[in-house]
Amino acid sequence: MALINPYINFNGNAEEAFNFYKAVFGGEFANVTRFKDLDIPGNPIAAHEADKIMHIAFPIGKNVLMGNDVPERMGRVNELEHRSKISVGAESKKEADRIFNGLSAGGSIEVPIAESPWGSYFGMFRDKYGIEWMVDFDPERKGVV
Repeated sequence: MALINPYINFNGNAEEAFNFYKAVFGGEFANVTRFKDLDIPGNPIAAHEADKIMHIAFPIGKNVLMGNDVPERMGRVNELEHRSKISVGAESKKEADRIFNGLSAGGSIEVPIAESPWGSYFGMFRDKYGIEWMVDFDPERKGVV
C-alpha cells in the first residue's frame, strides 16, 4: 500500500519547525540538506539563505514528514491560507493527548481534542508555524485514519 508523506513549505523557519516536531514525536531526521550543500548551475542561492533547509525528511512511524524553506526569490508562503491538514492517527488516547498538546502549544485550536460525534477521539488545530493538523484516535482502527 502506498504511503502519503506530507511536504510542507516554510519562509525560512523550516529547521525550527522540524526541531519542534521532533521534540513532540521523538526520533531522528533521515535527511537534512541545506542550500549550500548543492551546487546547481543556473540556480544561485543568496549567501544569507545558504544555511536554510533545501530538504528535510523526518520519519514518523511508517510515514515521512518532509519540508523546505522557500528561497526568497520564489516568493513567500502564505502562512494564513488554508493549507491541507496533516492527519495523525494515534494508537491511544494518551498518545493523542501528548501529540495534540505538544503540537498545538503556541498555536490556535480549532477543535479541542475530545470524543467526537462519529465515535473517535479527535482534535484539530494550527500550530505556531501555521501548519494545520488533525489528531485522531479511533479504538476500532488503532492508528489508521
